[in-house]
Amino acid sequence: MKKLYLFIFLMSSITIFSQSILKGKILGKDNIPLEGVNIYFDGTTFATISDAKGNYSIAYEANSNSVLVISFMGYEREYLTSLDVSKPLNIKMTLSKNQLKEVVVSQKELFTRAQKLKIFREYFLGKTNNAKSSVINNEDDIQFKYDKKKLILTASSNKPLVIVNSSLGYKINYELVGFEIVFDKISMNSKDVINNFYQGVSRFEEVNNSAENLERREKAFEGSQVQFFRNLANKDWGSDKFLLFNESDSIDPDVRFGIIKEDDLVKVKILPQRKGEMKNEENIKDIVASYNVMFKNKEASKIVFLTDSFYVYKYGNNSNINNILFLGGIAEKKVGDLLPLNYGM
Repeated sequence: MKKLYLFIFLMSSITIFSQSILKGKILGKDNIPLEGVNIYFDGTTFATISDAKGNYSIAYEANSNSVLVISFMGYEREYLTSLDVSKPLNIKMTLSKNQLKEVVVSQKELFTRAQKLKIFREYFLGKTNNAKSSVINNEDDIQFKYDKKKLILTASSNKPLVIVNSSLGYKINYELVGFEIVFDKISMNSKDVINNFYQGVSRFEEVNNSAENLERREKAFEGSQVQFFRNLANKDWGSDKFLLFNESDSIDPDVRFGIIKEDDLVKVKILPQRKGEMKNEENIKDIVASYNVMFKNKEASKIVFLTDSFYVYKYGNNSNINNILFLGGIAEKKVGDLLPLNYGM
């Protein structure tokens, strides 16, 4: 269980109606309308900017459980949930208290910036072909800190990371909320990584929808976390899709998951796992169940549940992503293989 990759995407409850248009006004200091404010639903292609009078309107689909993000330089980022589209949503933004982070230059840096950037790309973008085709245009905005006592590398940025993925044809503005890599000794080598984590909010813009890119998008979607949860919610299993295993023994998902449709949401209950089935997971606290997952009989992954129930929403995102861990094939797909949540919907 050394290589444990935990991917946390910022998601919260949101209630809006099908084919709704959300409208409102963005105000800044002294109630002055703000022009050019970025307004988008996290992880999707649904985005807009405010006009000269601070007005905006944005469309969205029902039951997606995506967070509305309001972002503007010099102001605190806003995350909005539980929206009511029947009335205007006016936002008064708050000036940022720490617009510039203090940069401390150490006289005894253990590792070069090039070494830190290399491992950051590996654990943020990934190592797949799509990841190798992804470029962060503003890497100079990334700040690193290495804690040699805790053996943790952290990364942050005051500005959104602008990622151009030429392989999938997307430009992504990724606002990095948190990033860390934990090592088992003083190192900047991937073989010494025992855990890594990142979270943030993202806005997608399609820049190239060539036939080749569309084909690569579909391949990136296949076997992804989003597809897994969409299939799980629809009880859509099979040898040409996902199969569930305990070690090498095939398992009937219907006796392991309770699928309960609640209006337009799906509640998933993790049914009790049999005694002695969970092996080598003793070091994971609060584990409820652990299964091997095979995609198309060739791509092996492992899923570990630290919760006994969760909701799956329209796009395949869920309410407890921080309590569901993936290892193996699924975990290898990072931001370089990331698609908009509304892909294929």
